[in-house]
Amino acid sequence: MDFTGHEGWLVGFIIGLVVVLVVVALVVPILLLAARIGKQAGGILAGLQQAEVNTAGLAGLNTTIESALAIIAGLKRGRTRLGG
Repeated sequence: MDFTGHEGWLVGFIIGLVVVLVVVALVVPILLLAARIGKQAGGILAGLQQAEVNTAGLAGLNTTIESALAIIAGLKRGRTRLGG
């Protein structure tokens, strides 16, 4: 291309090219991080599901605590004996 007498166009093309290169340089690392996060999300979800399975038995913990407190209160009042 001949830019003789049209140096403004040449400067504009160069500025445009620089802007495009800067945008690409900023977007590519973001996309790479997003892909890495996406790969890790499956493992995190599986871990959370396993944690839910592992802690499902804790749902009855309040009932157990209340029963233990009732037994202790009964022992203090002399109404309940452990071991028959």
